[in-house]
Amino acid sequence: MTHHDLTGKSRISRTLVHFHASVLIALILGATQARAEDYQLGTMDKLKIRVAEWQTAEGAVRDWSVVSGEYTVGPSGTLSLPFIGDLPAAGKTTAEVGEAIGEKMQTLFGLRDRPSASVELAQYRPVYLSGEVQKPGEYPFAPNLTILKAVSLGGGLRRAENGQRFARDYINAHGDSSVQTAERNRLLIRRARLQAEIAEKEGIDLPKDLQGVPDIDKILTSETALMASRDRKQKLQLKSLADLKSLLESEIQSLSKKSETQNRQLGLVMEDREKIEGLAEKGLALSQRKLQLEQRVAELQAALLDIDTASLKAKQDVSKATQDETNLRNDWDAQLAQDLQNTEAELDTLSIKLGTSRDLMTEALLQSTEAAQSKDNNAEATIAYSIVRERDGKSTEIVADENTPVLPGDVIKVEANLATQ
Repeated sequence: MTHHDLTGKSRISRTLVHFHASVLIALILGATQARAEDYQLGTMDKLKIRVAEWQTAEGAVRDWSVVSGEYTVGPSGTLSLPFIGDLPAAGKTTAEVGEAIGEKMQTLFGLRDRPSASVELAQYRPVYLSGEVQKPGEYPFAPNLTILKAVSLGGGLRRAENGQRFARDYINAHGDSSVQTAERNRLLIRRARLQAEIAEKEGIDLPKDLQGVPDIDKILTSETALMASRDRKQKLQLKSLADLKSLLESEIQSLSKKSETQNRQLGLVMEDREKIEGLAEKGLALSQRKLQLEQRVAELQAALLDIDTASLKAKQDVSKATQDETNLRNDWDAQLAQDLQNTEAELDTLSIKLGTSRDLMTEALLQSTEAAQSKDNNAEATIAYSIVRERDGKSTEIVADENTPVLPGDVIKVEANLATQ
C-alpha cells in the first residue's frame, strides 16, 4: 500500500469520526425539549443540566455525569455545582448559564475542547396567593398563567354567607368555566396541529368552533411556531442520517476504486513472479529477487483484505443508518398518534368539567334569586386584584385584572367584597 493510499484512508476515517461525533452530540444535547431562551432566572427556579464534551484527541464523547443533574437557584442567586462551585444564575437566561458552565469547566480542568452544557427549566419558581381566596399560599408557576387561573388554583374566591356566598359561588364557577374554556380552546388548537402534522400539511386549519374567538390567533401562532420547530428538528435529524449515508457511500466507492488499483498491481507482480520462477528453474534468476516478489504479493494481498474489510464495515454502517432513518420516522409517527390520543382524552375530561362548572353557575344564579329577596338585594360583588413583583431588588405593586399575565415569583393580592349601591 502506498503512502498516498494510507493518507487518504486516514483522512476519510477522521472525517467519519468527526461526523459521527457531531450526530451523537446533537442526539445527546439537541433532543431536549425547548429551552426558555429569553426567560431570566431567579431564586427557587429549578434547572436540569446535562454536560457532554467532544474529545478531539480521543475521537469520543465524554458524558460529565458528575456535573449533570437537577439544581435549584439559591437565595443568593447562584447555582452550586460539583467542582465548579457557586455560579451566578439570577438575571441570566438558560443559554447564558450553559455557556458559563462550559467556559468554567474548560478553564478549571484545562480542557482542550469546551464542554457543551444543556440547561433546561425543570420547574419555575412559585407564585403566591394572598387575600380573599379559599386557599392562600404557594403554588407552582406554569406558562401563560393569568390572575384568573392563579385564583382558580387557590380554590377561587373565599366564600361568604347568605347572598354573598351565592354571588361568590357564581363568580368562582364562572372563573372555573373561563379557565376550562381557555384550556379547551388550547387543546382544540393542539389537536388541529397534531392532525396537520400527521397529514404532513404546511399549516394548521383553525377549527370551526374557534372561529371568531377573541385572542385565538395568539394560540394558533404559538402552535404554528411549535409545529415549524418540530418539523425543523425532524428534518435536521433526517438530513444528518442522509449525509452520513452519503459519506459512507462515497467511502465505499473510494475503496472500490482502490481495490481495482490494488488488483491491477497484484496481477502485474504475479506476472513478474511467474517470469522469475521460470528463470529460476533455468538458473538465470537470483533467489533474492524472487523473495522480494513473494513479499510484494503478500503485501498486496493483505492490503486487498484490509480494503474488503473496510468496505464491508462501511456497507454495514449504511444499512444501520437506513434502519435508524426508518426507526426515526416510525417513532415520530407513533409519538404523534400518542399525543393525539392523549389530547382527545384531555378534551373529553375537560368537557365534563366544563359542564359541571356551568351547572354550578346555573344553581348559583337560582340561589341568588332567593337571596335577592333579603335586605341585601342591592349588594353586588366587587373584586380588586394587584401583583407585588420584585424589580431590581425592589418590590412594586401593580394594579391588575383577571387577564393580567403572572410571572414566576409574583405575589397576587385579592380583595373581594360585596358593596352596597
